[in-house]
Amino acid sequence: MKTDTLLAQAGSRRDAHTGAIAVPIITSAAFQHPALGESTGFDYSRTSNPTRQAFEQTMAELDGGAGAAAFASGLAAIDALMRLFKPGDKLVATEDMYGGTIRLFEQFGPLLGLEFIFVDSSNAGAVEDALQTPGVKGLFVEVPTNPLLKVADLKALGILAARYQVLFIVDNTFLTPVLCRPLEYGADISVYSATKYLGGHHDLIAGVAVARTKELAERLAFIQNAAGAVPGPFESWLLLRSLKTLALRMKKHEENALAVARFLQKRSKVRNLHYPGLPSDPGRQLMSTQARGFGGMISFEVESREKVKDILAGVKVFLFAESLGGAESLVTFPFEQTHADLAPVTRAKLGITDGLLRLSIGLEDAEDLIQDLDAVLG
Repeated sequence: MKTDTLLAQAGSRRDAHTGAIAVPIITSAAFQHPALGESTGFDYSRTSNPTRQAFEQTMAELDGGAGAAAFASGLAAIDALMRLFKPGDKLVATEDMYGGTIRLFEQFGPLLGLEFIFVDSSNAGAVEDALQTPGVKGLFVEVPTNPLLKVADLKALGILAARYQVLFIVDNTFLTPVLCRPLEYGADISVYSATKYLGGHHDLIAGVAVARTKELAERLAFIQNAAGAVPGPFESWLLLRSLKTLALRMKKHEENALAVARFLQKRSKVRNLHYPGLPSDPGRQLMSTQARGFGGMISFEVESREKVKDILAGVKVFLFAESLGGAESLVTFPFEQTHADLAPVTRAKLGITDGLLRLSIGLEDAEDLIQDLDAVLG
């Protein structure tokens, strides 16, 4: 079944008893057993819930995996993935990814006995060098990176992961399975902050991980049940509702982002513009070989923190907020928001300056977005 058809019918045909087109929201925490030793397939909603199961099965099929596990947030999903490893293991990870993930790895990884080696994952040679470190058991890559939108070569990294026998995990939040399916390039697990594009409306918090093999899917399900960080049935239902329009939304996000990026490219006061959809972007050629689009995220620099302050105070269409991937366009200041917990020396090394802004381009009219930026850029 093709992606658009799968998404349009996400969750349908799940209730044979009533024939409901939309998946019912099953809020029951417990389920009655027919008899001793018998089960309906559902016992307790932390373990499995019919509404959540419909979302998980849809995501597994959408991403080409053997199974999926949904979590209460994207970080809860990544925290669960850390539990796939044992004390003493090392993981190679993208150096310029979401600050919350870095915080989780740096603050809680050591408590689990894990060590992280951060590298530029857009440099396959640097990744291979790191993978040769004794004790490395995992590779965690974000593509494109947040907020600098660097593009890793997933096929090359998949080959390296297989060669060095490490678990390959890809955070595919920015692209979603509509634009990229990392499991096709050798990834063992795709992970998402479902809060973002999968949810698409800034009205829920959730995460999901999709496993390539049945064995990995079963391990994730065990961790999900044992640790218990699951989304509720209402969030699962909202996600199924949102998946139905995901392909349409991603097309509009990208159409608007390309228009805004082309506008920004012409502004003399805009520096270090990052958008893989621009012909001038260093990641464009690679992205075009492993994705069906370039997404809706842009970042760029202006001359000073004071200019950032003026922009954030002056926008009328963009909203100054920290999330991304929803219908409304957002502007974020990574230096003091998403990456505030990074050490100053780390921010400087990565290029996350006090003049950097990140745009999540929404579904508004592109001309309104351009005029809004035109008015504040000066």
